Amino acid sequence: MNNVKKYDGKNVLVMGFGLSGINAAHLLVKLGANVVANDKKTPDDPSIVKDLENDGIKVITGDNPLSLADENFDYVVKNPGIPYDIPLVAAFVKKGTPIITEAELGYEIFPGHLVSVTGSNGKTTTTTLIQKMLDEGLPNTTKYAGNIGVSFTKTAEKLGADDHLVTEISSFQLLGTPELHPHIAVITNIFSNHLDYHKTRENYINAKLNITRNQTKDDYLIMNWDRDEWQNIARRSPATVVPFSRLDKSEEGAYVKNGVIYWRGEKVMDTKDIRLIGPQNVENALAAIAAAKLSGVDNEAIVKVLTTFSGVRHRLQYVMEYQDRLFYNDSKSTDIEATEVALQGFEQPVVLLAGGLDRGYTFERLVPYFKKHVKALIVFGQCKDKMRDAGEQAGVPVYESENAVTAVPKAWELSEPGDVILLSPANASWDQFPSFEVRGDKFIEAVEKLTGQKEQK
Repeated sequence: MNNVKKYDGKNVLVMGFGLSGINAAHLLVKLGANVVANDKKTPDDPSIVKDLENDGIKVITGDNPLSLADENFDYVVKNPGIPYDIPLVAAFVKKGTPIITEAELGYEIFPGHLVSVTGSNGKTTTTTLIQKMLDEGLPNTTKYAGNIGVSFTKTAEKLGADDHLVTEISSFQLLGTPELHPHIAVITNIFSNHLDYHKTRENYINAKLNITRNQTKDDYLIMNWDRDEWQNIARRSPATVVPFSRLDKSEEGAYVKNGVIYWRGEKVMDTKDIRLIGPQNVENALAAIAAAKLSGVDNEAIVKVLTTFSGVRHRLQYVMEYQDRLFYNDSKSTDIEATEVALQGFEQPVVLLAGGLDRGYTFERLVPYFKKHVKALIVFGQCKDKMRDAGEQAGVPVYESENAVTAVPKAWELSEPGDVILLSPANASWDQFPSFEVRGDKFIEAVEKLTGQKEQK
């Protein structure tokens, strides 16, 4: 761990008791800071507060008191999900107090080789693939952390100068990373996500570009080259840009040509041999291959990972086969683009389970994908009527269920041997479940109950 001195004797407010906030608070104490930890809610587990207080941290729960803005804080470390327009955060913005996220602290203490991944879709799968390739092909330790559900700071504390860390970083986290400087940065793609938080697409793009802002020509930005807009975004980076392309738009990096993956003209493997299904996972594989090759990993290690890795939980995750039906859990598909690419991954007829939180948009874009891939559609949640409209436009039989769990028996009833039963909601889960993870877990439990079998891992 780097011996960081900038927080020694400084007054720091940590906002949010999530995994990132708690670990950031404890780390800041180690770095010599005077820490106050604040959360709008009081944790159900009293040991969280006790552990913080035992480390000499002042704890304030149950409110974000505006009076905190009048205290002499040198830094604020904010949970990424807390908006900048709530009164307390807005007051610190007005004062000019530096507001950072745990990702910035993790970068500051990490002494080794950093790869950072962002994008609208595919971040977690790409991060995982890169970590597995580097771990397989390089002699030193490689870990992953960040938005993937593993604390950046806690992981970075345990690694040395020769080790590698692959971090998934969201746009929310990137807004608080003024010094972040990965040697290799990856942007998987950019769609129009989280505009309720970022307000405009340009703000969202600018947040994503923070991953490369501090890079130089000696660093690399790996960028999806399959849309002109993404190419133009990449040109705003100071780094050496390395493209990847599933559509053979460039042969300068990792690309597909006639069903074969190449790295700068050198054959790596056939796309058909990637265990993960779907065109989106070919793109994730290309991004990972570029990061691995730039890190010195050989083709043998890359191929071993891509032919054996079966996917990240809730991300087009294969659950099981039962009576010649394939069950897939794609609960992480919380936007239209993710469901589009999920459907493109199947040649078999699909019984699709879709719906969730109503964010105000409609689903006409899914109509051609429904026509081509979906034999029956089961809708649920706040947006079920809008999803039904898209299914009816496509001429697909539409059925209604209460949620993703109650839809499973109906999906089985509608399926035939050779079909795929797919949960790919195209919507957030918050109208019925606390997270997409819970939604996916409950779906899997329902499949297990229906079949009498356990998920296949």
